Amino acid sequence: MFSPTPDTAGDAPGRIAIIGMAGRFPDAATTGELWHLLKSGREATHWFSDEELLASGVSATHLRDPRYVKAGMVLPDMEAFDAGFFGLSPREAAILDPQHRHFLECAWEALEDAGHRPEAFAGAIGVFAGCGMQAYFANNLLTNAELVEQVGLFLLRHTGNDKDFLATRASYLLDLQGPSISVQTACSTSLVAVHFAIQSLLSGECDMALAGGVTIEVPHRQGYRAAEGEILSPDGHCRAFDDEANGTLFGSGAGIVALRRLEDAVAAGDHIYAVICGSAVNNDGSTKAGYLAPSVEGQARAAAEALAVGGIDPGSVSYIEAHGTGTPVGDPIELAALSEAYSVPGLRQFCGIGSLKTNIGHLDTAAGVAGLIKVALAMHHEELPASLNCVRPNGRFDFSASPFTVVTTARPWPRTGTPRRAAVNSLGVGGTNAHVILEEAPAAPVPGPARDWQILALSARTAEALDGAKRKWREALADPSPDLTLANAAFTTQTGRRAFPHRCAVVARDPAGACEILAGHTHRRMGTGSAGAGTVGAVFMFPGGGAQYPGMGRDLYRDVPAFREALEACLALLPSG
Repeated sequence: MFSPTPDTAGDAPGRIAIIGMAGRFPDAATTGELWHLLKSGREATHWFSDEELLASGVSATHLRDPRYVKAGMVLPDMEAFDAGFFGLSPREAAILDPQHRHFLECAWEALEDAGHRPEAFAGAIGVFAGCGMQAYFANNLLTNAELVEQVGLFLLRHTGNDKDFLATRASYLLDLQGPSISVQTACSTSLVAVHFAIQSLLSGECDMALAGGVTIEVPHRQGYRAAEGEILSPDGHCRAFDDEANGTLFGSGAGIVALRRLEDAVAAGDHIYAVICGSAVNNDGSTKAGYLAPSVEGQARAAAEALAVGGIDPGSVSYIEAHGTGTPVGDPIELAALSEAYSVPGLRQFCGIGSLKTNIGHLDTAAGVAGLIKVALAMHHEELPASLNCVRPNGRFDFSASPFTVVTTARPWPRTGTPRRAAVNSLGVGGTNAHVILEEAPAAPVPGPARDWQILALSARTAEALDGAKRKWREALADPSPDLTLANAAFTTQTGRRAFPHRCAVVARDPAGACEILAGHTHRRMGTGSAGAGTVGAVFMFPGGGAQYPGMGRDLYRDVPAFREALEACLALLPSG
């Protein structure tokens, strides 16, 4: 048993803020949709009809096989990609592995969610990430002899299909000049990438980092054949920690977090989802049953080291997002390892445990970062979602004598006088374990008084994309989160977004008003148009004669410091008397 670590997190240097997130998940195209899926306690599993499977290339022989499970995790718009946004031709986009496509879009969205444009960020931005096997390369490109002949094997691989080029392609296309490192440790890849990003930030190699991973199953929209003793569930459900646990489903997805040193994020006024207090990575070595098997000792060492790095008392951690594949042997091994690291004398079942895989399956290289995003969302929304399909806890592990209880029903997770803390555990075939400790974000400062009217500034590369942006903002404003204010949204759209040619500006007093304006094509408080080339300087606009009235600039003078200072400077130039 590892002895408890004194809780010194408040004094520990080197804390990292999660300031942006983006992702693609089964049945959830964004992190917001993922939260709704979790909050509603849904499984993303899609049950295919025979017609759907035949159309996806599954043979009739497979359909007649009683071991063939007609279930899968479908990634929304898997084939879709905004190639023009990244300056890629249709041919380049067709060659690009879907894993690279979705990773690129998520990288951009994570930067936007963080509110930092690469060209305006004062510092280097790094990328640490990994992806799954190149099934698209084997199934869709190498089978096209004409394409291989025309393009050549070297360019097909380097244009965007090899794992080696995932991180560096994102750095190139987004002009990110920090370290750009591809990470590969099987199922723990994306959480290991987060650990490496943290180390790069702490050493000063970069000032912000994108970290994550992506795996997309190709062929897509198909079921699978379950076999005795393997990891795949024979009934299409993942029952992590349950006595009848019998495997998981493989899903497709991508996840990226934007990270920054906490002191820098606070100083910049960044929105912070959660804070990473400590992380650790190790390998099992040969002290286990076999190469493919997990290890109690290795996982326990990683968890204990992460706790020690963060100066965290294990008894203060109230939730662990486990690897939780729902296998009869894997779950008890993981629980035993975590119990060894988190046991506190005199305390029992003080810590909830759960697994995202019960909702969206096993995302392989993206699984770890998906779990991290889940915990960050739970802290942000102050609610722990349920881990599904656990009716009777696994009898191979004594929960009553352990630190853990499975979170089988959603429950509030509010702020109290003690910081909320959680952990994410991830392990990969081959033995590389990763463990990350999180803490709730510091309380956001109370915003000062804002102007009554705000300008929401939207832009896009095309008119169609601008319509899509208006629709997304309308949806967000129709059901705003508690911390969404129109003033903050207006500030972010004006300073934290790149300005593209097709533009729309909305003047509103509250989210409901902005939502109403965005619902129509035209409105007297909405302006649309296209920006010309070049930079426009100051513009003086003079109303017609008789349009002035006393006090017409009073609100601007009161609410806008720049206007007030400029007006006072002008008035000071007027002759007195």
